[in-house]
Amino acid sequence: MSYEMKGTVKVIMDLQEFDSGFTKREFVIITDDKYPQDVKFETVRERTNICAAIKVGQVVNVSFDVRGNEYKERFYVNLNCWKAVVIDAEKSTQSDKPEYTTDDPPADDTAPSGSKSVESETEDYPF
Repeated sequence: MSYEMKGTVKVIMDLQEFDSGFTKREFVIITDDKYPQDVKFETVRERTNICAAIKVGQVVNVSFDVRGNEYKERFYVNLNCWKAVVIDAEKSTQSDKPEYTTDDPPADDTAPSGSKSVESETEDYPF
């Protein structure tokens, strides 16, 4: 099963080469959620060249699979990137996103005239 995640590239690590001939390269993106998260992805073998196509600070859409394994009774999860597309910042506009959601109410200055804001109603409480 594959997943997608959008975010800004925070760091791109160096290529790691192992004695067995296995290579991997990792990178981290910061999601643009209400509570941003740093999420680390890895690219392996011939897909390590994906990291050469992206740069720190770019907004990317990452396609990945979740991989899990057990080693010495410990469990590990890796987010295996198989595609990263740079999103053109000029084409994306703020009009695509709502100004606010139910979790993030509008500022008081956007409330219609004559109406009370949620904050002014709760200020009367003693606690």
